[in-house]
Amino acid sequence: MDFTTEMVRNVAIAGHGQTGKTTLFEQLLFVGGVIAKPETVVSGKTVSDYTPEEIEHKISIYSSLAHVSWKNININFWDTPGSSDFVGEVISAFRSSEMALVLVDGRSSAQIETIKLWRDLDRRSKPRMVFINRCDDERTDVAAVTKDIHDKFNVQTCPLTIPMNGGAGFAGVIDVLKGKAYPLAADGTIEKAVDIPAEYKDAYESARGILAGAAAEGDDDLLIKFIDDGELTDEEIVKGLKIAFENNRIVPIFCGDSLKNSGLTAVFDFIAEIAPSPAGRLETAKNADGSDATVKIGGDLPLSALVVKTSSDQFSGRLSYIKIVTGSLASDTEVFNVNEGRKEKIGKIFRCIGKKLEEVKTLNAGDIGIATKLSITKTSDTLAASADALKFNRLRHPEPVYSMAVSANDKKEEDKMSEFLARYAEEDRTLSYKYNAETKQNVLSGMGELHISILLKKVQTQTKINIQTAVPRIAYRETIQRKAQAEYTHKKQSGGHGQYARVVLSIESLPRGENFKFTNAVFGGAISKGYIPGVEKGVHEAMENGVLAGYPVVDVAVTVLDGKEHPVDSSEMAFKIASRNAFKDAMRNAGPILLEPIMNITVLVESKYLGDIMSDMSGKRGRILGQTPIGGGIEEIRAQAPQAELLRYAIDLRSLTSGTGSFETSFDHYDPISGKIADEVIKASKEFINMNQSED
Repeated sequence: MDFTTEMVRNVAIAGHGQTGKTTLFEQLLFVGGVIAKPETVVSGKTVSDYTPEEIEHKISIYSSLAHVSWKNININFWDTPGSSDFVGEVISAFRSSEMALVLVDGRSSAQIETIKLWRDLDRRSKPRMVFINRCDDERTDVAAVTKDIHDKFNVQTCPLTIPMNGGAGFAGVIDVLKGKAYPLAADGTIEKAVDIPAEYKDAYESARGILAGAAAEGDDDLLIKFIDDGELTDEEIVKGLKIAFENNRIVPIFCGDSLKNSGLTAVFDFIAEIAPSPAGRLETAKNADGSDATVKIGGDLPLSALVVKTSSDQFSGRLSYIKIVTGSLASDTEVFNVNEGRKEKIGKIFRCIGKKLEEVKTLNAGDIGIATKLSITKTSDTLAASADALKFNRLRHPEPVYSMAVSANDKKEEDKMSEFLARYAEEDRTLSYKYNAETKQNVLSGMGELHISILLKKVQTQTKINIQTAVPRIAYRETIQRKAQAEYTHKKQSGGHGQYARVVLSIESLPRGENFKFTNAVFGGAISKGYIPGVEKGVHEAMENGVLAGYPVVDVAVTVLDGKEHPVDSSEMAFKIASRNAFKDAMRNAGPILLEPIMNITVLVESKYLGDIMSDMSGKRGRILGQTPIGGGIEEIRAQAPQAELLRYAIDLRSLTSGTGSFETSFDHYDPISGKIADEVIKASKEFINMNQSED
């Protein structure tokens, strides 16, 4: 069926790990008639967790897309991972969806990852609804969880469904909007609507009043009427809910039990009848001059689309997940990749149910689909009908927080390993794979230990290469503490023209971060102007490897004071060699010291772990900058610490917080180190240099 923009809904299912997202996704497909039987995560047969690594670990690692037709509306659901290690997959889903269905475990309420995802949704100003799961558990209290969400996020919540009893006595839910009850269905069947039992009438009326009040927030006229009359008609409630939800003024609360297929019909009805279509929503872009722009989603303009995710399939090859913004995308057509400035051939296009592809001829504005085997297109690229179309803003992924140095046994294997890792880093933008020329290591970085270990195992399985891992070397720097002067004469005679140059240099320290300053203070033509560039080049070469441990030198001002040249034997090369040695000699007399990178770090933890985190940070030579309670028993800690102490912080934090804490880091500045720590760095660096020289 060909769906217009108004007939499309895009929903990202998100939440903390182990809240039941994949089970909910599976049951939604069952209720929507897409699959004949819902499977469990334990069985390894669910629609969304289909890769070998997901089946092995029993968790979602990749976002998975499926579509359901409900009341002539095409709903695209994303099932997203709950672990912070795979947040890049959630970002793809959020960017391509107009709303989120946030899943909350009724036993725990909103946990740390939910809080982080909520903040991301706030930044995007995207509407969200909450599904309180596991209502059949004695520890679930829907009213308490609803209040916690209201308090924690400072939002107006409103009940779309309420439970009939709870815990072991859980009997189903009541749809407050439709005024119908949905008792628990027998195993393997779908819930059916019945009249509300008499014993729940009071609870229903109370919830209905709250819902009407929330709907009134959508329209000033409705608000006046509600204040005056104390009630709204069914049509007025629907009208108010549409406006209030689309403008993110309310958070609808659903409840039920995904494993028992309870509470899902009301979710479907709300999405199809109340939630907004993509039509008229804004996609962010850049003008040709780099200024901000927006594009309204709709079918009236020529094609423009954003690639939100890229993956590889052993049968179909490269899969590009595409959100159509304007116009329509047809199979067997030619489009422009605006980022690359080149044409791209579109072959077949598909909708999908997890790994199952369903070929279609056209995808209209607002819809999400897949194109296969695109040769030049990558995640975040813009596809359009013309080369001068606006570029949509790239997906904003967080910086990696965990790194490993990786290597193989020989050059041929290492090249093959690098080819695979680079390809996966292109697909997953929270991964980074780079060769660090300074440390002479291939460094793989990601969002956590699990993220990296799963990828390496995957590559090892595919390539049969035994990949070695090590802690990455730190990119230290060297600088000086005081002013010093040195001269060096380079003189070489070996027949024919010789080499001669004398250089006198003065060096002194610069404020941290100013890096380098070069001044020519030679008078009287002692060094011809034509040789000064050679002097500066020699200084730059000398600064590539300091005198303490061979690390780059920074924050140094160099002044050329004097020198001497020979009318025949002088050359730029001779002056480069002389200045390089003069700089080294001057640096040895200028109090050389090591500098280490200092990182900003933001940690989110439950309050009960606050003391342990602060103590551990002090033990890592860290400095606490501040802490802020952000509600719900969660603390945000801001600190600075040396990068060397944070290389394994992903593992340390997981251990300290029983896997519940999370953190982000970014580089801030360099600080001096001395004493035993500096001695150990120097020793390790010299051993590394000697080892590499012996291998060469």
